[in-house]
Amino acid sequence: MAMTTIATTAVAATAAITPTEAADRAHAAAQIAQQAADAAQLYADAAAQAASGLTGGAVDPFVFRFSIFILAICVGYYVVWSVTPALHTPLMSVTNAISSVIVVGALLAVGVALVGDDSGPTWARVFGFLALILASVNIFGGFLVTERMLGMYKKKA
Repeated sequence: MAMTTIATTAVAATAAITPTEAADRAHAAAQIAQQAADAAQLYADAAAQAASGLTGGAVDPFVFRFSIFILAICVGYYVVWSVTPALHTPLMSVTNAISSVIVVGALLAVGVALVGDDSGPTWARVFGFLALILASVNIFGGFLVTERMLGMYKKKA
C-alpha cells in the first residue's frame, strides 16, 4: 500500500513540472553523470599510473586496465557457472536489474544531447542506441527465462 502511495506521489510531482524544468533537470543530471565519469576516469588513470610507477614503467597502463578486464571475465565465468539451479532465477532477476541500469545510461547517451543545444558526438549516440537495443533484448529474454524457470516449480493440474 505504501509503495502505491509513493508511486502516485512521484507521478503527481512529475506531472507538475514543465518541459523546460524537465530539460533543466535532465541537463543537471547529465552534468552530474559527466562529473562522476570524469572522477572514475581519474581514479582509473591514477591506479594505472601507480601500477606503472611501482614496476618502474615496466607495465603499460593499457596492459594494467586490460588485465583487470580479463580478470573480471574469469571471475564472472566462475561465478555464473558455480550457481546452483535453485539460485538461477534470483540471479536472472539481478541481471535484469543491472540491464535496466544500462538502459538508463543508454537513454542518457542517446537523448540528453537532444534536450540541450549541444549535439554531442554521433558515435556516442550510436553506441548508446546499440546499448539500448541489446539491453532491452537482454531484459526481455531474462524475463522469459525467469518465467520458464518459475513454471517448472508450479504444480501441474
